[in-house]
Amino acid sequence: MGNKTLIYRAKVEQNLKESLKHLKRLDDAFGQLELYYNMPLEKKSYQDMLNSLEHLAYSDQIIYRFSKLQDSIGAKLFKSLLLFQGENVNRPFLDILNQLEKMDIIEVEAWFEIRDLRNEIAHDYEDSDEVAIDILNAIFELKDELKAVLEAVARLV
Repeated sequence: MGNKTLIYRAKVEQNLKESLKHLKRLDDAFGQLELYYNMPLEKKSYQDMLNSLEHLAYSDQIIYRFSKLQDSIGAKLFKSLLLFQGENVNRPFLDILNQLEKMDIIEVEAWFEIRDLRNEIAHDYEDSDEVAIDILNAIFELKDELKAVLEAVARLV
């Protein structure tokens, strides 16, 4: 293994570790909320959550960690993995996603769903309970997809 390959492998491992940290914190926060509420959340449960500072903090942590996880995977992990695999990363992101799909890392459409949710979070979701509930429920559904992505990357390193 050449020196560059070792450097690229170390970068993938570093980015994977960061992503796994975000996923663990996301899972832990859901685990705490699931002690009190059934998932997917319903409006009554969400209203109850708003009345508990602790539960609201877990909700905020879920949203924050999901955003950080999506950023970490999309901006760092994918490119470092392709560099480690000897691929060119100086190309449009859609081409990168298509290459990752060929490697059975992620489906392009699934990534766009994850990215769109991340973009929706960037807007002010706190003005609408329905939007906030939908976001938390979508993150709950998508976290297994993100876990599968990280597991697929781990198998290649």
